[in-house]
Amino acid sequence: MTTQFHDHVLSDAALDQLFNKARSYNGWLDKPVSDAQLYAIWDLLKMAPTSANMQPVRIVWVKSDEARAKLVECVSDGNKDKVAAAPVTAVIGYDIDFHEELPWLFPHTDAKSWFEGDEEGRKEGAFRNSSLQGAYLMLAARAIGLDCGPMSGFDKDAVTAAFFADAPRHRVNFICSIGYGDPESIFERSPRPDFGRFNEIV
Repeated sequence: MTTQFHDHVLSDAALDQLFNKARSYNGWLDKPVSDAQLYAIWDLLKMAPTSANMQPVRIVWVKSDEARAKLVECVSDGNKDKVAAAPVTAVIGYDIDFHEELPWLFPHTDAKSWFEGDEEGRKEGAFRNSSLQGAYLMLAARAIGLDCGPMSGFDKDAVTAAFFADAPRHRVNFICSIGYGDPESIFERSPRPDFGRFNEIV
């Protein structure tokens, strides 16, 4: 029961769609994903929190046959078919110089100065917060009725060169295929730990 906690908790059906029954897909139905759906994903994920609203994520939505073929060449053999069949794969990257955008993203203080002269700190913050935003992307996609297949099996230098060549301060974080998952492509869900195994309340 979820309704025991608060009147505004999501329904069990919504929680199933986002978490309990959602799966990471390895194959895709032959059904397109529209640009409007990609805009809808962005409009949801951008509202979720990042440190100082830094918004470091930079996304290339790989949708054309040409771009898809280029990405297939950058991924491991086990992921090639997944990417080739997906209607869209998001290349989720980050901008090392995200702080240049902070004057308008976080205008009530001089947040840009917090990061100037500290490139290693910016890399750490950009990677952490773009990882958060990549997770938000998956939840947003699920929320609008799509499925996801996140992947880390790829040549990061090749992906960065292929998709961020015109933005030399951008780096890839991970990739995530998006579409309508083929139920035949998944296996029985792997175990999930109970609270007590990896948690403590102090």
